[in-house]
Parts: sequence; C-alpha cells; structure tokens
Amino acid sequence: MKSWKNLASAAAVALTASFGAAQAAEPIKIGAFLSATGPASFLGDPEKKVLEKYVAEYNKAGGIMGRKIDLILYDDAGAADKASSFVKRLIENDKVDVIVGGSTTGTTMAAVPLVEAAGVPFISLAGAVVIIEPVKKWVFKTPHTDRMAAEKIFTDMKKKGITKYAMISENAGFGKSGHDETLKVQGNYGMTLVADETYAPKDPDVTAQLTKIKNTPGVQAVINWGFGQSPAVVTKNYKQLGISAPLYQSHGVASKDYIKLAGDAAEGVRLPAAGLVVANQLPDSDMQKAVVVKFQKEYQADFKAEASTFAGHAFDGLQMALAAMQRAGGTDKAKVRDEIEKTSGYIGTGGTVHMSATDHMGLNLSAFHMVEIKKGDFALSN
Repeated sequence: MKSWKNLASAAAVALTASFGAAQAAEPIKIGAFLSATGPASFLGDPEKKVLEKYVAEYNKAGGIMGRKIDLILYDDAGAADKASSFVKRLIENDKVDVIVGGSTTGTTMAAVPLVEAAGVPFISLAGAVVIIEPVKKWVFKTPHTDRMAAEKIFTDMKKKGITKYAMISENAGFGKSGHDETLKVQGNYGMTLVADETYAPKDPDVTAQLTKIKNTPGVQAVINWGFGQSPAVVTKNYKQLGISAPLYQSHGVASKDYIKLAGDAAEGVRLPAAGLVVANQLPDSDMQKAVVVKFQKEYQADFKAEASTFAGHAFDGLQMALAAMQRAGGTDKAKVRDEIEKTSGYIGTGGTVHMSATDHMGLNLSAFHMVEIKKGDFALSN
C-alpha cells in the first residue's frame, strides 16, 4: 500500500539512478488547465496553489527520476471554450506528458475528445460521473462522483426515515448531471421525488423555485445540486423562507468558502464529503487520517487557510500521475496511461484508490463521510 508520503521520498532518492543522463536533462512536462478565476475559482484557485506548491517541492528535492518537473498551467476562468483552446495548446505546442486539471465538469468534457484523439493521459479534478462512464481510454478522475454523492445522501435520509424529497439543481454541467444521477439511483433507496426545480448558475435569487417546493405537500428533505456561489444563494433563500425540512448539499460545496458565503444560513446543512474537511475528527484507526492531517497542516502553513477537498483532488491527481511515471520508468504516454489505470492502494485525500480497466476513478462509497455544518465548521456526522 503506497501513500503520497512514500512517493515523495522514493521520488527524490530511489528512482534517480534508473534513468540515463540524457533523459535526466529533459524536464517532465505536466500540463494543467484550471478555473483559477471566475465563478468556479473556489475550486480552481486551491487546485492551482497545490500543483505549484508540490511541483516546487519535488524540484527542490531533485525532481522525479532525476528530471525536473515543468508545470505548464493555464486559467480557463470556468469557460469550456477556453479550456478546449488551452488543452490544444498543451498538447500541440507545449507537448506535455500528462494533463492534470479540469476544475469543472464542463471544462473537463471540453478536453475529453482532444486527449482521446491525441493519446495524452488526463486526470480530471471534476465530479460528474459522465467523465468516466463510459470508460474513456485516456481519461481518469480523482473526485467522488455525483452518483456516489446521491447514494450517500439517500443512505443518510433512510436512517432518518425520509422517503419523499424535493430537488433543486443548476440547469447545466455538474448540477444537471447530479440531478440526473439522483433520479437513476432513487429507486434503489425507496425514495420518491415530489418536487423538481432548476435555476441558472448565475441566478441571484431562487425564492420562486423554493417557494414552490415549500408549498408542495409531503417534502421531507431537499437536495441541491450546484457549485460556486449558487448553493450559497439557495441556502440563504432557504432560510429566508423558513423551510424546516433538512437541506442537503453535494460535495460540490465542500469548502469553507461555501460556509462563508452562506453565513448563518448554512447551519445544519448536511453533505457528503471527503475526510479531508474533518481530518482531525477522523478516528485514529482510519488509514486516511495521517494523510489528510499532514496535508491540512502543510496547506495551512503555506496559505493560511484550510484546505478544501478541491485542493486535495489536485494533490491526488499529481501524486498518481507522478507515481505512474515512476512505475512506467519514464514518460511514454501509453505506458503512463497503463500505469495510472493500475493505481491500487493509493491512500490520498479522497480515500483509498483502486483503479482498473473498468473503473477510472477507483473510489467506493466508503470514501465519503456525511458531515453537517455546525458553528461555522464541518462536523463529522456519519
């Protein structure tokens, strides 16, 4: 079983001698396109910081296999057309060895046909299950899927005796995918959808939609699908309308930024999230605890803020890409792709990863924790 800690030490020492002098002179090129600015910046900004931080640390320690890492990073500002243009540049001009990035489902899906056609390994940082289903030869991802989030929420609802729920979702990208995946699995948990509303990601107010939900008989809980500022808008309007049914958000809000934006209205909101946001609350017996506690400390030391799960997604993507290169003995794209697919037993910030030819994410439902927002912080509530 390999953790990133083991990888870091191995990278600096053991594999340096396995490469020839000529190859040692050439940097490893890691491409990235992230939404570091714009409406998805609370995803992309920490992802950018993490990639830059750990690439710098690897280079300071001598690089990987005696080769420095050249990180080539573009900011797509959350726009799919910009993401597509930057990915073309990464492939054709920068000639990167692997791509780690794609903060959102929309920007990721804009890149998929390009990396598939060019044969470049790509590890996405976005959440929708459509990224890896059906399996795409060159595409992998680190975050838990929207389908998993729906299943975790329904599991929690069942414990509370809830069988009828309402849903409010963004009408595009991650929000639409989460909505559709929820409908696919609701029958497995005996759930019935009794109200279904949508909104645009930039809508400043969703009172009208929530009023319809409030006036629908039988609603026992509400699920919101979205990311960025819109879940905070939903949360504030929810409280303003005095809706008493529990509000569930997805892992798309697993960041302190959401709590800051929503303020007191976020109290009591429940969501599935990686153990990273409740690192110190995990039991000592949890194999992931040491990894996420260490990562949190390092992130806070450098950036004076708590690491979100999005920061962790970038960290895991970088570690798995570099580990694959080490096992492949270089940067041959086909060999690196094959080794990413063989990733097994990697304990990261998102859980323990076991990828395969039929699973290009490698996480199961046990990687999720149910958390509740209490006193302005995430509280473990499994």
